[in-house]
Amino acid sequence: MPLEVVYGASRNRTSAQALVGQLQPIVDEGTIYLGYPVLATADERVEVDALLVSRAHGLVAFLLADSLPACDEAWMAVIAEQDRVFAVLEGHLSRHEGLRSGRRVAISPATATVFASAPPTEAPSRAEGFYGAMFAVRDWVEGLPSIGEDLETNLQAALQRVTTIKPAKKRSSVARAGSRGAVLKEIEREIANLDRWQKAAAIESPEGPQRIRGLAGSGKTVVLALKAAYWHSQHPDWHIALTFHTRALYQQINDLVTRFMFEHTNDKPDETQLRIVHSWGSRASVGAYSSMAAALGEPARDWAYARGKYGQEGAFSGVCRELLDVARSRDAQPIFDAVLIDEAQDLPPEFFQLVYLFTKHPKRIVWGYDELQRLSEEAMPTTDELFGTGPSGENLISLDSADGEPRRDIVLQTCYRNTPWALATAHSLGVGVYRPEGLLQHPDEPTLWRDIGYNVVRGQLSAGSPVTLERSDRSYPPYFPELLTAQDSVAVRSFATREEHDAWVAGEIERNLTADELEADDILIVLPDAYTAKSRAPHLMRQLNRRGIQSHLVGVNTSVDEVFQPDSVAIAHIHRAKGNEAPMVYAVDCQHATGQFNAVTKRNSLFTAITRSRAWTRITGWGEQMAPIQQEVEAIFAKSFQLDFTIPTRSELAELRHLHRDRPKGAEESLRKATKGLAAFLDAYERGELDPLDLPPALRTKLILSLTSDSPDDDR
Repeated sequence: MPLEVVYGASRNRTSAQALVGQLQPIVDEGTIYLGYPVLATADERVEVDALLVSRAHGLVAFLLADSLPACDEAWMAVIAEQDRVFAVLEGHLSRHEGLRSGRRVAISPATATVFASAPPTEAPSRAEGFYGAMFAVRDWVEGLPSIGEDLETNLQAALQRVTTIKPAKKRSSVARAGSRGAVLKEIEREIANLDRWQKAAAIESPEGPQRIRGLAGSGKTVVLALKAAYWHSQHPDWHIALTFHTRALYQQINDLVTRFMFEHTNDKPDETQLRIVHSWGSRASVGAYSSMAAALGEPARDWAYARGKYGQEGAFSGVCRELLDVARSRDAQPIFDAVLIDEAQDLPPEFFQLVYLFTKHPKRIVWGYDELQRLSEEAMPTTDELFGTGPSGENLISLDSADGEPRRDIVLQTCYRNTPWALATAHSLGVGVYRPEGLLQHPDEPTLWRDIGYNVVRGQLSAGSPVTLERSDRSYPPYFPELLTAQDSVAVRSFATREEHDAWVAGEIERNLTADELEADDILIVLPDAYTAKSRAPHLMRQLNRRGIQSHLVGVNTSVDEVFQPDSVAIAHIHRAKGNEAPMVYAVDCQHATGQFNAVTKRNSLFTAITRSRAWTRITGWGEQMAPIQQEVEAIFAKSFQLDFTIPTRSELAELRHLHRDRPKGAEESLRKATKGLAAFLDAYERGELDPLDLPPALRTKLILSLTSDSPDDDR
């Protein structure tokens, strides 16, 4: 593979490109970072213009000089700058165990100061490293010694700052080879390097917008956290916002950014300049939306107001639209230098249009988008659909980039979170591939299957064509099949009663914590229904408690911003679990996905629950309604995790959407009667003829519980 170029925030793009031109003919395999993230000591920050990592030539740091040294004093300054880079770089490398040999650093970085032309005088004899013209760089680099494969791998990990991704826990309690804890320890050791696309997404910084897309688990959140830390270290005076849709993501994102910042600057982020905020915000915490409202002097609408006026589905888009109208009427002044948006697929266009107005030129807006998060979705929205167009219909946002420039549209092609067996199972259940009644949903464009990592085994990706698909071996890291088996990675169990189900889940978790050598925060129980989570979770918690296992319901026993706690098993409803992950996931009460009412939504929830898993998934449920789910899972097992179905035609796809949009027989009449009764009550209340206290106590309590029940957005 030729030299890979990662375009960071280079101070001198022309000289950097010239350097690449010198190195490309001689470096067959390696990476050069242009505008490498700053290195830091306790007292200073040091910038490196380019950093080459190559097995054939080792590690080379380049400084691109702005002028030629014309006297001894100028030479002394140039030499001191290079010496400082060497010292800081060597100190950085010495912190990493895999880069030490006894008491010494296992690799000595080479350093070079490159001038546009030959200096008028030679460097003093005491100068170490290279000091010369651009045209002389090639010969000097060719003479550098090579390094071994393991050393190169460890070097890339240290330079990419991803050593901080590895969990802080050492798993010192793991004693048995082959236990799940031992397997997990090995998986976590393998996640040491960013792949080539993650490197580009994290470090490449175009002068303008950038889109980062891929499947859930491809590393978008990690990449956005890295980029936020990179920008904050490069530009500490910028006002940067990193925002997201799922409140429970805060803990993960804040932890990543903090660790990356210590890698960059030996210090925590300045929270007045780099703000990690929820997209909406709440009464207790500032959000991106509420910050923009405050900038306009407008009240930030809360969830109760938004749901009452715009309904649950349109709540956030409605309040964003209100604020957008105000912002456009007042010529809003930008408050952000850069905005990074995770979970972009869950946020409305009105939010993006607000962010556009409140971000300074050149509109450094980076958004991470999950491909096929909704299994029936059409093509990903265009930039015009997200950000709108100008007064004459012109594009406000462009993702085009020229050769030699940072890429503005990057696809992360490998899914590191989910095993290929879990992902194929999740897609099969979500689409309804082996559902006896036929497909439930399907993407508009059949070729999307290839985009999200499937190969065509038989047939073709066209409407009306039979097709057999399987996960491409390029869509997942090689350590999954080396360390795990399909049979253990995904399992399904069905029980006659809830009590039997809960007892089995608790027993398995007890085994996970003892024989399997997992830890409590390696485990996540996902409930399918947000509205019944508070009443459902205690049954599971009692079974766990009988075995001496502590547990918590996320957002009830803990903060909504915190999913995992040491020594406690997390239980979360689907909206709290979304965006998070765990090695062992119990997707419980899966019979919930078989109902005809809101069938597509329920299948999407099941898909999301299964894809929270990093290694092992248990699909469980109880009662007669669980039988269809078990049969479908067993069908995908029997097909060796291949998806075998006929792609619907346009008319069949339209019929699917119509059919599964309809409510079950009798539901329309029930809805009509309920709506009429509720409207009559509200009319009487507004006329002062009735008061909620006039309702029977039991009905009043039920109404209050329903209106304040745990919805995905109840904590605004």
